[in-house]
Amino acid sequence: MSSKPFILLGKEILKGTSTVVDLEVAKLHTRTTVKVPLIVERAKKSGPVVLLLAGLHGDEVNGVGIIREIIAQKINKPKKGIIICIPVFNIFGYLIQTREFPDGRDLNRVFPGSPSGSLASQFAYQFIENIAPLVDYVIDFHTGGGEKDNVAQIRCNDAEKETMNLAHIFNPPFIIHSNYIPKSLRETLNKMNKSILLFEGGKSKNFDPVIISHGVRGVKNILIHLEMNEGIPDIINEPIFVKKTKWLRASYSGMFKILIENGNFVTKKQVLGHILDPFGNFKKKVFAPFDGYVFCINKTPIVNKGDALFHMSNDILDEELSE
Repeated sequence: MSSKPFILLGKEILKGTSTVVDLEVAKLHTRTTVKVPLIVERAKKSGPVVLLLAGLHGDEVNGVGIIREIIAQKINKPKKGIIICIPVFNIFGYLIQTREFPDGRDLNRVFPGSPSGSLASQFAYQFIENIAPLVDYVIDFHTGGGEKDNVAQIRCNDAEKETMNLAHIFNPPFIIHSNYIPKSLRETLNKMNKSILLFEGGKSKNFDPVIISHGVRGVKNILIHLEMNEGIPDIINEPIFVKKTKWLRASYSGMFKILIENGNFVTKKQVLGHILDPFGNFKKKVFAPFDGYVFCINKTPIVNKGDALFHMSNDILDEELSE
C-alpha cells in the first residue's frame, strides 16, 4: 500500500492509469513470440494489489469467461489500489484446448519453477519471480477436469481464519476444505504469505453462465470488502462448508445415467444413477453410501470400473463448528 513506484515486468504503472503488460513466455519454432497479456488498472489512491487469474489449465474456460465479464463491466477499475487481470495464463493450452503445457506437464504441478527446467517450469519461475511478489491477494479460477462438473465452490484451508473469512465474503454455494498440493500455484503463493482463493466451477471446455455469474459476483464482493470498489456485498446464501469429502467410484463399466442434480443433498441408500449396458440386459444402481451433498458429478456418458462418478461431502460442519 506504499506510494513507491509500482513496476511490473520492467514497466512503471502510474497512478490513475490503465495499461497492458506482456509476459513473454517463449518463442515458437517459427520464431513467433508467445506473450501472456496482463491487464492492469491502478487507482489514484494507494491500496491492495489484487490478481485475478484464469486459464492455468488451458481447457478450463469458465474462469476466462469470468474475468472477461469483470473487465467488460469495468469491475476491474478500482477506487484504490491495483487490479491485475490475467484472463488466459496457459496460453499454449488455451489455443488448442488442452490442460497441459506443450511439454506435457501440468503447469499447476511445477511451481515455483526453475530458470533452466522444462518450458512449464521456466514459465512458472517467471511468474513467481516477476509477478507474484507484487500482489497481496489472488483469486485463481478453475473448473472440473474432463467431464467432471463442479458446483461453484471456493477451496481453501479451514485452519486459516483470514482465508475462510474471504471465502465467506466471496459467498459461493460451497466452501470445501482443501489441503495444499505440493508444487501447485496455491501452495507456492501461500508460502509467500499471499492470500489466495481457489474458485472451482463447471467443467472444462464449457462456458456455464450460472458458474460465471457466481464468479463475477464473488469477485465484486471481495473488492467491496477490500474497499477497492463501492457497494454492498451481494450475499445470497450461507455457504455449505465441507470438511471431508469422498469420491464414489463405478463398481461396473457401462453407460452412465445420472438421476440427481449437482449440489443436491442426498440420503444414505438413495439411488444417484444407473450403469447400463448398450444391449438392454444390464442395469446396476449407484447408491449413496451416506447422507451428504453432491458437489461434483462426472458427466461422461461412458464409464469404466473404478472411474470417479460423484464427489460427496462426508462430514458436513456448520459455520460455528468450523471456527
